[in-house]
Amino acid sequence: MTVACLKYPFDIKEVLRKRKSIRAELLERPGLAEVKIALLGGSTTSEIRSIAELFLLDAGLRPSFFESEYGKYFEDVVVDDSALRAFAPDIAFVHTTHLNVLHAPRMHDGDDRVEECLKAEMDRFQAIWSRLTGELGCLAIQNNFDLPPVRSLGGLDSTESFGLTHFVMRLNLEFARAARRNPKLVINDIHHLSARLGLDQWFDPDYWFSYKMAVSHAGTVHLAHALAKLVRAAYGKTRKCLVLDLDNTLWGGVIGDDGLNGIKIGKESARGESFNAFQQYCLELNERGVLLAVCSKNESVLAQRGFTHPDSVLKLQHFTAFQANWDPKPDNLEIVAKQINIGLDSLVFVDDNPAERALVSAQLPEVAVPDVGAQVSRFAQYLDREGYFEALRLNRDDAQRAAYYAGNNERAAQVARFADYAEFLASLEMKAEIGAFTPAYLERIAQLTNKTNQFNLTTRRYTLADMEAIAASPEYITLYGRLADRFGDNGLVSVVAGRLHEGKVHIELWLMSCRVLKRNFEFAMRDALVERAVQRGARELVGYYYRTPKNDLVAEHYAKLGFELVSRADDGSSSTWRLDLARPCVPDRTIKEITYA
Repeated sequence: MTVACLKYPFDIKEVLRKRKSIRAELLERPGLAEVKIALLGGSTTSEIRSIAELFLLDAGLRPSFFESEYGKYFEDVVVDDSALRAFAPDIAFVHTTHLNVLHAPRMHDGDDRVEECLKAEMDRFQAIWSRLTGELGCLAIQNNFDLPPVRSLGGLDSTESFGLTHFVMRLNLEFARAARRNPKLVINDIHHLSARLGLDQWFDPDYWFSYKMAVSHAGTVHLAHALAKLVRAAYGKTRKCLVLDLDNTLWGGVIGDDGLNGIKIGKESARGESFNAFQQYCLELNERGVLLAVCSKNESVLAQRGFTHPDSVLKLQHFTAFQANWDPKPDNLEIVAKQINIGLDSLVFVDDNPAERALVSAQLPEVAVPDVGAQVSRFAQYLDREGYFEALRLNRDDAQRAAYYAGNNERAAQVARFADYAEFLASLEMKAEIGAFTPAYLERIAQLTNKTNQFNLTTRRYTLADMEAIAASPEYITLYGRLADRFGDNGLVSVVAGRLHEGKVHIELWLMSCRVLKRNFEFAMRDALVERAVQRGARELVGYYYRTPKNDLVAEHYAKLGFELVSRADDGSSSTWRLDLARPCVPDRTIKEITYA
């Protein structure tokens, strides 16, 4: 359960005052994942490290830190990276601000000189990013620039090409372009963060001159949280589904009492417009891949009718699951998670009723329940600030996620029409594409390794850099799998990686998206793995299972695929399996058509 003062809106004074006791409490939590973070500071970073550690621990990550000396961020990366290389960071955070712009143009510099300054600044940062994401192979998180708190040119600072404000805004655009080109470069948007807090609260000149800290106490808490959100996203610790109450959450009033025409939504009133705006925000989340669901105390028919209102931005088809009845909301949230086939820790529940929020928080601590209050005009702000759905990249599969799950609902509806499940599978007319890791899919592959928990044999987490290294290594056999059927394309849904050593392929990674469970796709992946292992001269496949709180589903995965048990821990927490490649497997024929890339 999240420590209260670490939830938005943050209690800054309590975070700063109780940081030691909060840290001690959080370190007692089981199952913390290790992450190595390099803090490369253009200003002092000790406070950022201290507060970021709290947010990361709260997210289930135990960080260890490397800190550059004050102002030595360029030297420690580009000039002599021996200490950084020895630390071998998973993530490097380059903490620079407007104070670290070294090549700012001067008063009355011509446009040519301004362009030279811009190029010099970008060359300096490109050298840092190239070393971090290339040679060191880590994810680089880079601040863009906050605005200068004072302007010698006044309002002209933003319009004249030699104005620092103008120059900083151009740098920010160039940083954004660089991040779009480099998948291992992520921008931490302190331009937005400082504007949100207000520059007078963000930057304290006494704090800077006394301690060389470029961000105030309050700003540091918000900055540390922003950093933690990005690290959390890199490790797949983001939520997947927004579950919404209805009455006084998606529209004003009670539809059972007020009727369709009596609920408040639309442009006719300030209150109605606020519900309209929140629905629009939810729709935008849905369009970028966040699933939507309903959990409401209501008559189902009346609840569904609410989305036929002409001013309703959301329509019934936008929801992957819909639970409207008079059962307790914790029970319905469990049904939602099962229906979508995701964990409770993938849900965010928004309800205007504080009693319902308290009940869900008490009974289902895995579910995120923001304390949004009762003003719908603030709901989107709470969701945005907490970063429940933060992403480092968006790809085609993200945008299509809601459609994938909609197709699953159609498939589920079809099952009842068939007396035999095998007959149902045959009716799907499934088509697959299976191939070795390719650059076009590496981001999606890395994303799957960090998000997939149920059908994941080892639950190892990999960065994009890890996936690139594995894909390029001759020691590995790698496979991705895409699956489509007559209801639609599910996208890239399965990943396998095995290391070849002394005639054996040790399967270090085998996972599959929960949205294609029970389609027998694992058999097709096995057959492809066997074929490629034999081609590489392997005699045996060795599979490993490591139990987690979420992957009991695949405890007997290898037995199902024809592997023999080699050993099993007494408590069942792990097991090792082997498949003799001299004994051919009977290929599975469930998939109608398979293309090998």
